[in-house]
Amino acid sequence: MPNDFNQQVIDEFRANKGRVGGYFEGARLILLTTTGARTGRPHTTPVGYLPDGGDCVLVIASAAGSPKHPAWFHNLVANPRVTIESGAFTYEARAVVLDGEERDQAFARAVEAEPGWAAYQEKTERVIPVVALYEIAQDGPPNINASSMGEAIKVVHDAFRRELALIREEMSKSGEKGGSTLGAQLRVNCLTFCAGLHNHHTGEDLGMFPVLADRHPEFAPALARLREEHEHIAALVEDLRRAVTAEHPDPDAARTEVERLTTELEAHLTYEEEQLIPILDAA
Repeated sequence: MPNDFNQQVIDEFRANKGRVGGYFEGARLILLTTTGARTGRPHTTPVGYLPDGGDCVLVIASAAGSPKHPAWFHNLVANPRVTIESGAFTYEARAVVLDGEERDQAFARAVEAEPGWAAYQEKTERVIPVVALYEIAQDGPPNINASSMGEAIKVVHDAFRRELALIREEMSKSGEKGGSTLGAQLRVNCLTFCAGLHNHHTGEDLGMFPVLADRHPEFAPALARLREEHEHIAALVEDLRRAVTAEHPDPDAARTEVERLTTELEAHLTYEEEQLIPILDAA
């Protein structure tokens, strides 16, 4: 993409905490910052990604089927430590170029989810690389792209909302195609979402809620309700996980579980925002 186009996307992405319109609207997008292989300077590029578990995402160096690898790929081969902006979070990651069967399986998943990847491969003689970006663990709390604790809650919640909306859309498209099974990447998307939501609620139960309970005893009834809702949502998450990991997953059953989770989770997130944001921002 031209540099001026990329910069517009980068600016919009950062201003809207991961939401963009136009060419990338509705796509899973990150900002990938690499170190220039020749210049040593940082370079930031909007890149589409695929979920691949809690601590890893996949990016594909397609360059729209160009005969040459994109510059960001050469950069991360030379210096595998990169920075990722997800909209909600900014974190350091380690880039690993997949090869052999591992690369082929990941690329096949991507093609199954979006045939455009296959069209790119057909345009070029090079084998399009697939790169795994593994989050590097850090000490202390995550780097949330927010200016206050109250805003942080909303930013993280909105990231969950966007991802669940994408999964619902993918489930719907799968149904329109009349598929009798769930695609492999769609199953991975669901499982990655479930793991992320579990980790978020566990962090609140063990970290934020005890602190609020100690500082604001009057807030005990709301915290008790939030903990109960976490347990209820955990049960719904487990139902979805079972639906997509069954030996022969039933797409209709999975769609039903996604809709149930969407309804209950939105009610929970809204209530939590109403209760937590005022008290966190006041502090």
